[in-house]
Amino acid sequence: MNTVEIKNLTKTFGKITALDNLSLNIEKGKITGLIGADGAGKTTLLRTIIGLLIPDKGEISTLGFNPVTQKDKLTPLIGYMPQKFGLYEDLTVIENLRLYADLKAVPHDFDKMLEFTTLAPFQERLAGALSGGMKQKLGLACTLLGNPEFLLLDEPSVGVDPISRRDLMKMVREMINPETTVLWSTAYLDEAHSFDTAVVIDKGKVIYEGKPHALAATPQEFEEKVIELMGGYKKEESLIAKNYNYKAPEIELTVEADHLEKKYGNFYAVKNNSFCIKKGEIFGLLGPNGAGKSTSFKMMCGLAKPTNGTARIMGIDITKDPEKARSNLGYMAQKFSLYGSLTVRENLEFFASAYGIKFKNRSTRVEEIINVFGLKDYENQKSEELPLGLKQRLSMACALIHNPPVLFLDEPTSGVDVLTRRDFWNHITSLAKKGVTILVTTHFMDEAEYCDRISLFYHGETIALGTPDELKRKALRLINPSPQSSPANGEGELPTMEETFITLIKESEKE
Repeated sequence: MNTVEIKNLTKTFGKITALDNLSLNIEKGKITGLIGADGAGKTTLLRTIIGLLIPDKGEISTLGFNPVTQKDKLTPLIGYMPQKFGLYEDLTVIENLRLYADLKAVPHDFDKMLEFTTLAPFQERLAGALSGGMKQKLGLACTLLGNPEFLLLDEPSVGVDPISRRDLMKMVREMINPETTVLWSTAYLDEAHSFDTAVVIDKGKVIYEGKPHALAATPQEFEEKVIELMGGYKKEESLIAKNYNYKAPEIELTVEADHLEKKYGNFYAVKNNSFCIKKGEIFGLLGPNGAGKSTSFKMMCGLAKPTNGTARIMGIDITKDPEKARSNLGYMAQKFSLYGSLTVRENLEFFASAYGIKFKNRSTRVEEIINVFGLKDYENQKSEELPLGLKQRLSMACALIHNPPVLFLDEPTSGVDVLTRRDFWNHITSLAKKGVTILVTTHFMDEAEYCDRISLFYHGETIALGTPDELKRKALRLINPSPQSSPANGEGELPTMEETFITLIKESEKE
């Protein structure tokens, strides 16, 4: 029996075809993963299934109802969590739960929910003061109120760490009725094997539908198979690195964090953080949501003043001469931080000016960067109208326009498709080979493998530091302390980066 049946569904927005003659069945009582990049059509499909959007053509049946003509009968049976869930940030955790319970006319019985989500100690905390993972848990808890027959979750795990992602899935599996159908959209291919059924969508079309294990046994193989279905990926020379007008600095330690601390009242967002990054090194900063990664970034960029300690960029103290230190730095923020009302070209011109490129050289440099980044067809389009992959490309272009020796990239590939992610890392690794120093954060554990060294950050402190293999070996010793099971003597396998991340974080919690 199917909860949703779709035949030949098409939905366009002007010249953009969001859903292209799509047909799909969603089985009752199963958790189906809708997997695809930003702009693939996932959100449009979810909204069309529940009647928030009217299709141009095609047929839809949801729980036996027509979502266009029978929306009033369908809505009470559905729990829908949109990408930006409507939590009231100036209300506390418990006040949000009470409000949504009242809207759904269900009792104020939250004890089990609060215990399961680990939100019980934070009932009186404002929703706006929660970490990303905790906000998602609260949003999911509000959506689950009333035991809906059909649960639709639009990227509930976007931007949250692997531990929070596993917690969200566990929460769904253990708190829903066995007959409830779940449709969970995600941009993370590595989540595929946590679903009963995987539906991969690309450019408004279904390119795979079935059991995840039927396509591939492991997440890495699954990604490779999906890339094949998308037409394949051919690694080419990075024009960005090739055209980088840059002379590698003589200084060896290009980035230094020296006992950095950031305190808010009695709370340490970052505590006694020290590390050094060498010229041409890719240094990964990994950690759960709320660990202090972005706060560290902001202090090291001179955007937030440290409570104690300092940072040096190219030997220049960020607290003593922030302007000079920042001139050596290109910064790509976690959230799209360009000017949405300006065109692609206007954003590049603004950042060229802000980074001190002389007026006589500015137009030449902007034209060059437009060509190198493949932005010519979009140069007169407002940046807020770009799909996410192009927004990320433009953000990187603005960060690189002055050819800095140091790059800070805060989750540069969040939400983009797997091919764009590979392109980004091709550029990043190619720049590092030219001597550019790169500090990067990511929630994609496979991307951590590109890093020369990783600092695992938790509760504002470094809990592990080393190469990916060194961290994996440390995790292996915790998973299986027996010396007979080490990869050095051919027995046992190194854990994945995700297993390593979770193992080291949990060990730190014990300590």
